[in-house]
Parts: sequence; structure tokens; C-alpha cells
Amino acid sequence: MESYKSEFIDFMIESDVLKFGDFTLKSGRKSPFFMNAGAYVTGTQLRRLGEYYAKAIHDKYGLDFDILFGPAYKGIPLSVAATIAFSELYGKEIRYCSNRKEVKDHGDAGILLGSRLKDGDRVVIIEDVTTSGKSIEETFPIIRAQADVTIKGLMVSLNRCERGKGEKSALQEIQELYGFPANAIVSMEEVVEYLYNKPHNGKIIIDDAMKASIDAYYAQYGVK
Repeated sequence: MESYKSEFIDFMIESDVLKFGDFTLKSGRKSPFFMNAGAYVTGTQLRRLGEYYAKAIHDKYGLDFDILFGPAYKGIPLSVAATIAFSELYGKEIRYCSNRKEVKDHGDAGILLGSRLKDGDRVVIIEDVTTSGKSIEETFPIIRAQADVTIKGLMVSLNRCERGKGEKSALQEIQELYGFPANAIVSMEEVVEYLYNKPHNGKIIIDDAMKASIDAYYAQYGVK
């Protein structure tokens, strides 16, 4: 496992973003783990988060793109933080862009925040996590309506490795439906492998009982 991945897993736990227990997801599924990217709230956390995204995006897509697009609302700070990190880590000046939920009709009018999209731009979409692909379903036509751009791919922080709307994972469904690659900084498979029965700050995060709960969850909702 790449060092930035194990560091990111530690970072999620330390930031109280990735939790283990009993949770009911928006989908109605009962899950033994839950991720809330909204818990990244400090300047230090956002700086580090941007760096992990930048490293993962660089790993998967290189530097051959112009725009980081973060869908409203959680994608907005992600796109800003990762854009700054790209400048600092790789000396690459890329632009950030996000959408508004409602079109603004005065001042900085329109549906976009940040940079405008123009023909020929190469775009990487950045999100926190996706379980159904609904956000991309809403975002894709917005991007396409602005300009003739090439979407290089999607990067999320965590691949939950569970079924989306059908029998494949949400990231697999996005890739097949829209024709661009979809990746994550880390997958739950990597998280479990890294944390299982290993002390983390003196505490076992995933013990045998939690591992059994995770295995049972994936037996029901996992990707075949």
C-alpha cells in the first residue's frame, strides 16, 4: 500500500471522519461504518486533505488536466483545497470550479463558482464519497452544458466497495455509464486490511467482532 494511503486512513480516524459502530445510511442500509467528510473543519485538516487528494489524483491522472470540479456542496472546499495542494506539491497551476445549487442572476451570475469552463478544458471531478452515483448524475449534464470539455475522471476519498443501483459498485457504474475512470484515495478493503487487529494509538479499531460485522455487511451489499 502506498504510504499516502496508510497516512490517509490514519488521518480519517484521527479526524473522526471514519467511524465504526452501528449506522443507518441515507439509502436505508444498516452499516458498521460511516464516513462524514463534513468533519474536516480546521485549516490543518483541510490542508492535509487537499494534499492526499492531490497525491491520489496525481497517481491516477498525472498532471494532464486543467480543472478540478467539485460538485456542490461538499465538493466545493475539496476542489479548493486540492487545487492549492497541486500548486504547492507539483508546481502545477490548475483552476477550481464548482456549481451552485441555484443559478445566480446578478453580480457573478450563472450556475458556476470559480473558474469558467471553456472548450478544450480537461476536467477531474472531486467528491467525498459516492454510494449511488446520484451526485454525478446531477453534475455531469451541468458540466456538459457549459463547454466542450473532456472529463479525465472522478476521484473520491473512500470507495465503500458496495453495490450501487445494480450489482456493481457505484464507481464501476459511473465508469461504465459515463465513460471516464472513477477512483478513490483508498478503498474499504484497504482500510480493513490496514486496521484489522492492529493497534491505532493504543486502541484496536477493527477487532474480530467488528471484522465479522463488516464481513456480514459485505455478504449482503458487497460487489460480487
